[in-house]
Amino acid sequence: MPRRGSKVPTLTRNMLERNRRMFTKDLLSKLASLINPTPRAPKWKSLDLLDQATAHVKQLEQRVEMLKQRKQLLESSTDETAGMRGSMSTVFTVTELDSAVEVCLISRSNDKFILTRALDVLEEEAAPVVFVSYSRAGDRINYIVYSQAVCSRIGIDSSRVHERLKRLTAGP
Repeated sequence: MPRRGSKVPTLTRNMLERNRRMFTKDLLSKLASLINPTPRAPKWKSLDLLDQATAHVKQLEQRVEMLKQRKQLLESSTDETAGMRGSMSTVFTVTELDSAVEVCLISRSNDKFILTRALDVLEEEAAPVVFVSYSRAGDRINYIVYSQAVCSRIGIDSSRVHERLKRLTAGP
């Protein structure tokens, strides 16, 4: 005569626990692929993966904040220059991203050399350009330049890049 609560509930509990572990493992695997989508991503321990995910989310929050600031800068530069289109000077921001730098330049469309001069500054600061995009808005050109440090351990001195671009855009 089987005792009360013998084999059936134990098997059910074991199966539920196995399903829970498999589900958790699947979710952690998906999280790992979102954080590091390369096919040869390292194997993460659960706690390390959660720490990495937290750091990644914080980095994304900083990027969102930086993009909001850039949007405000672009909107304010549009408002300020609405009446004086011909006299608008170049506006720029420099944002440090780990071992990379993002430079946003807004210049008059007749200033054809600002981009090449800015690229020269980045190259001289050991930050070769990885990606450049631009868009036109009326008589303005908006450039976004991403540079990666030659040596990730050393990084890029973004304050020095900022100062050199400031001197560059101040003109003669």
